[in-house]
Amino acid sequence: MAKLSEVVEFLENELGAERIPDYPGAYNGLQLQNGGEVRRVACAVDASQPVIEKAVAEGADLLVVHHGMFWQGVRMLTGSAYSKLKIAMDAGLAIYSSHIPLDIHPELGNNVRLCRALGLGEGEPFFDWKGISLGRRATCKGSLKKLVKALELAVGGPVLLRGDETAPAGLVGIITGGAGSEIEAMVAEEIDTFVTGEGPHWSHPLAEELGLYAGHYATETFGVKALGQLLEAQFCLDWSFVNHPTGL
Repeated sequence: MAKLSEVVEFLENELGAERIPDYPGAYNGLQLQNGGEVRRVACAVDASQPVIEKAVAEGADLLVVHHGMFWQGVRMLTGSAYSKLKIAMDAGLAIYSSHIPLDIHPELGNNVRLCRALGLGEGEPFFDWKGISLGRRATCKGSLKKLVKALELAVGGPVLLRGDETAPAGLVGIITGGAGSEIEAMVAEEIDTFVTGEGPHWSHPLAEELGLYAGHYATETFGVKALGQLLEAQFCLDWSFVNHPTGL
């Protein structure tokens, strides 16, 4: 067992969210407290009602997510917004969220973990966004076909390729999540192959000249799993990954 306050302080120090810009609805940090104790941790990509229900069923006291509860901004506490809060509060489930701080973390981050999973090593930070490097890049010596196979293995499912699979992968840029709208910027960065989650419709035909889409959800399971492992090592807490794919 650990104190919630100690777990939160540890995560804040490790992730450094106060120094990292993010989207307005991210609200990195403790989004919902509980009675103050943590015995079991659940980790997931989204703080949706089905995920909260699964976390409660697993006996979790703390749910650590990548996408928190407030993406749509201020909402009336009615319908599903009320239901998921009531389920969590009745069960004593605290919720902690980390978005871009977890994407870009040099050890625990979605980008670096996916880079390693593709056999590309650590890579190097790239693509400036509000004063931070949003992604990782590394050179791949194989073809796009070989990279696709490695990516499908890494994310546990099929990926969408836009490009000639026989072409060399070259310099690979990785930005997990929904960075498909940045595909033109990748040309300016001299990226040969862009690996990201998904983008708007117009980015798909444009990506026939450059890129891969691996799936928003699939590219962002790495970081929360790393946090679960870290909390187990630091506080001897049992943890589990709550898998609830969005299909995107």
